[in-house]
Amino acid sequence: MATPDVEVRRSRRRRQTVSAYRDGGRTVVLIPASFSAAEEAHWVDRMLTRLARGDERRAPSDDRLAARAARLSARYLGGHARPRSVRWVSTMDRRWASCTPSTGAIRVSDRLQDVPDHVLDYVLLHELAHLLVAGHGPAFWRLVGSYPKTDRARGFLDGLAHAAGLPPSDDVDDAPGEVDQG
Repeated sequence: MATPDVEVRRSRRRRQTVSAYRDGGRTVVLIPASFSAAEEAHWVDRMLTRLARGDERRAPSDDRLAARAARLSARYLGGHARPRSVRWVSTMDRRWASCTPSTGAIRVSDRLQDVPDHVLDYVLLHELAHLLVAGHGPAFWRLVGSYPKTDRARGFLDGLAHAAGLPPSDDVDDAPGEVDQG
């Protein structure tokens, strides 16, 4: 395992506090100038551990995305939509998400990792509904319509698409076998 790039900065003004932050690929640890080498080593290790825990909490994971989809299916679709996989992908440039009902696979664009929760929930629910109903007909929209923030989320996605220079989603029926969320 590679040793992280760490810069320790000592300060005469610091008396007891220690802090750390990321600066690009480097971690900067700020400590009092009076710390011994042993104290420095202890605090650098402690701060690297603390930052790593924070990184893990913030980093989007496929497991958390799948758990979120399961909660949404239970709440809005009676638990009937059961995807085999739900994962983030970086290969979607023109879609927010896609679903392949025959395999139960849902893929969500990593461009949505920082959107508000209600937007991600809508996109996941949209794809979950496709596991039950292909296309965007009335039966599909009845399922998606159970989510109370559908219109708000769609408006957000249309604004995001506009800002990225993409056309808004028109939600037309898709080809059999794969369903896409524009």
